[in-house]
Amino acid sequence: MPQTFTQLHYHIIFSTKLRAPLIHSTNQDRLWKYLGGIVRGEGGHPIQIGGVEDHVHLLLTLHQTQSVAEMVRRIKANSSQWFHKNFAEIPFWWQTGYAAFTVSHSAIQSAKEYIENQVEHHKSMTFQDEFRLFLKKHGLEPDEDHMWN
Repeated sequence: MPQTFTQLHYHIIFSTKLRAPLIHSTNQDRLWKYLGGIVRGEGGHPIQIGGVEDHVHLLLTLHQTQSVAEMVRRIKANSSQWFHKNFAEIPFWWQTGYAAFTVSHSAIQSAKEYIENQVEHHKSMTFQDEFRLFLKKHGLEPDEDHMWN
């Protein structure tokens, strides 16, 4: 076959350092838009971005030549710099790690709705419990000794 065809969708999750509640209504919309701009600037396609005070969910499509790890590194580095410049009074940092899961084309809508409903979802579940569920759903065992440092 002389051409390459891919449709690579990812659900990426990461938190603020020590899960500090630093993403407020005063900066949230701007931060989500900025994250989407980084993804577009890197050649990806943001489908849905959202979260709550201590973490973010990104549903995005990447080109087959893009590394998830490199994309996450650039998103975190660029958004941290932007946050420090625009909200200097808030000591903002992202946690080192992240989670990334592939999403089938048929599951895009449900993943999008899940991210859209983060505020409602987190009225009854902590980020830690949500993250554990994501890991278990994808066949991964949480490493409690190192996961929350």
